[in-house]
Amino acid sequence: MNTNLIIREPELYFDSIHHELNNFLRDTFLHPSFANPLNVKKNSIWRPAVEVKQTDKAYKIKVQLPGVNKDDIDIELDNDFMILTAEIEEEKEQKEEAEKNSRYHTCEFRYGKYKRTISFDEPIKVSEAHAEYKNGVLSINIPKLETHQSKSRKLEIL
Repeated sequence: MNTNLIIREPELYFDSIHHELNNFLRDTFLHPSFANPLNVKKNSIWRPAVEVKQTDKAYKIKVQLPGVNKDDIDIELDNDFMILTAEIEEEKEQKEEAEKNSRYHTCEFRYGKYKRTISFDEPIKVSEAHAEYKNGVLSINIPKLETHQSKSRKLEIL
């Protein structure tokens, strides 16, 4: 009963690693005044951190989405997978300030789209799933379909 996490967008995963490595190298070897944190691609897609627990009756998922507005989160459920998308935009005042003569010395906030796909080992009850968003953490409870296993019996040969 191991829950598999499927990354259906491998290019997005590597894109995120590439971005993080670039940030590390920039912050380590360049003087802070040279660093331009606004070089992040406008269409970057981030993979939020998740915690997936499985019980006999349900899947319990927690997703870290700090700073994301509840209305900007979308969860799509199917029989054996879930697709979560969210978006956080840079504040308008911050954009305007960045366009003027000022520059950031450090900006580690993530702006853009978040996407995560999680597959399930067993079919789920889509109609009974529910989610709650509190303090930047999305909690999702998805009940499993009850499988009616028949009791074993000896078959009589006629």
